[in-house]
Amino acid sequence: MKKQAAVTVAAACLALSAAAHGESNIKDGAVSVSPFGGYTFFDGDADLKSKPTGGLRLGYNITENVAIEGSGAYTDTKLDFGGGRAVNVYRYGAELLYHFMPQSAVVPFLAAGLGGVTYDGPEGFADADRSDEMLTAGAGLKLFLADRFALRADGRNIFTFNDAMNHQEVTAGLDFQFGGGKPAPAPVKVEPKPEPKPEPKPEPKPEPKPYVAPAPLDSDGDGVVDPKDKCPGTPAGVKVDSVGCPLDTDGDGVYDYLDKCPGTPAGVKVDGVGCPLDTDGDGVYDYLDKCPDTPKDAAVDKNGCPERVCITLKVEFDFDKADIKPEFHDEIKKVADFMKEYPEATAVIEGHTDSKGKVAYNQRLSERRAKAVMKNLTDEFGIAAKRLSFKGYGETQPIADNATEEGRQKNRRVVANIDCGLKKRK
Repeated sequence: MKKQAAVTVAAACLALSAAAHGESNIKDGAVSVSPFGGYTFFDGDADLKSKPTGGLRLGYNITENVAIEGSGAYTDTKLDFGGGRAVNVYRYGAELLYHFMPQSAVVPFLAAGLGGVTYDGPEGFADADRSDEMLTAGAGLKLFLADRFALRADGRNIFTFNDAMNHQEVTAGLDFQFGGGKPAPAPVKVEPKPEPKPEPKPEPKPEPKPYVAPAPLDSDGDGVVDPKDKCPGTPAGVKVDSVGCPLDTDGDGVYDYLDKCPGTPAGVKVDGVGCPLDTDGDGVYDYLDKCPDTPKDAAVDKNGCPERVCITLKVEFDFDKADIKPEFHDEIKKVADFMKEYPEATAVIEGHTDSKGKVAYNQRLSERRAKAVMKNLTDEFGIAAKRLSFKGYGETQPIADNATEEGRQKNRRVVANIDCGLKKRK
């Protein structure tokens, strides 16, 4: 009820706020497109977690005040029971909108309509795999930043008929208008008054010009006459050699005025703009690349060789315990973040104990410790179980003296061997 009241109060505030100005921002006859995103608060009886929502609205302005609008939205949520299985919620429908003060920069509106909602849940959960009809009611606000572009906020109460539930939805998005509006009046053309024509002055008789022998023709203007020019048609302003060809200072076969990489070493293959080839696209030219065929998106050093990045894990336990202490949560999270960034990486989680107690018991305890860390990575951080394995070594691999409490504490541990991955290019 608190969420419903909040949506209702927000809708009322949106409907009452506006500031008037000149021409109408809501265009009569225009088509509107409104992508949006927000949050859906499901009725408590729906047994669904409230989650982010996204979708699209398409509308048509019948008048400056009245519009019709169709919409579709999607929410990726989970069940509150049954292990939190995923449920896809699809909402679709049509609404009638009424715009208050369409001439204002801030245009509030009311909305109501009908539609349907479909819950696509996991097999075997009947309550999360159904469809229902719905009634929507709410309000919104359009803040115009340009003639046909506005920011938009909406709030809705969603009432379902069959299961009598009341969901709430709050969204924000963009609003674009196409077409519509009254055409601008044609400009009135004003013809200027003709100026009086000046009276022609008598032209002086031309004096005879002395004869000048024609100079040799240089069609491209590069300073080399056509009969000696081996590269006719050189662009204006390009420096040429004695036979009229553009200079190629580094001798790579690309003229200087086209060469984007001057100074290429002799014998190095270049592309069409005079730059050395970089076949694997790692940013290191082939003639300098000591590791050709580097994988795409891999970070490389100055020699063009891939850089590798590694991570280790160490978690210590209390005596005779397999519970993960809070101070090691961040260590496990670092490993989870690494494995998410490098999805090809796998890990072997190894459990160990001190020498107190029986050998068989310590073997089982080491396995429980390793399994606890593996379960934390899968359940809390979503790392796929197929990328992980665990093994217990009991008390067989101490790293410190079991004769002291300090040494035994170090031996009560879980470590992880994680594959090093190729560092990604930023």
